[in-house]
Amino acid sequence: MASLETPVCDFGRPAPDFVLPGVDGKVWTRDDCAGERGLLVMFICNHCPYVKAVRERIVRDAHDLMALGIGCVAIMSNDTREYPEDSFENMRRIADEFAYPFPYLLDESQAVAKAYGAVCTPDFFGYNADLELQYRGRLDASRKETAPADVRRDLFEAMSEVARSGQGPAEQIPSMGCSIKWRAS
Repeated sequence: MASLETPVCDFGRPAPDFVLPGVDGKVWTRDDCAGERGLLVMFICNHCPYVKAVRERIVRDAHDLMALGIGCVAIMSNDTREYPEDSFENMRRIADEFAYPFPYLLDESQAVAKAYGAVCTPDFFGYNADLELQYRGRLDASRKETAPADVRRDLFEAMSEVARSGQGPAEQIPSMGCSIKWRAS
């Protein structure tokens, strides 16, 4: 299980469009997910210990960001044949168990992860109202274990700034997580 860090934010890069099935039975596009003040695209999965350590915080931050006009969506791009814990049925179970307030989508072809340049889970892409990339950093100081409750909320603070000003912070700490589980060619 390779641990990777996300690349530096490519400020201004447009958010690629997508059309993906959600665990709620709907088909979602990028524009369906975007909020009035921006969009947070999260590449997550069910089996990764880095994601498991922050699921409750992802839900908390998504609720708080949606209140600020930031739309949120989670996309699962792992190879489900090799990682059955990430199956669509298990995605539905996890979304229900943790009461995900955002669409949880399956990128079975992995084309969306490739279009975004996602490298790990969790991998966060924060966009402004014009769908220009403004944040490519971590949720907080958590790794495979949940950080203390009083740690800085890096993602929330950055996306709050994006909601207010349309721009993300110049200094960003990369997210770290398990590599995306790419299909063998």
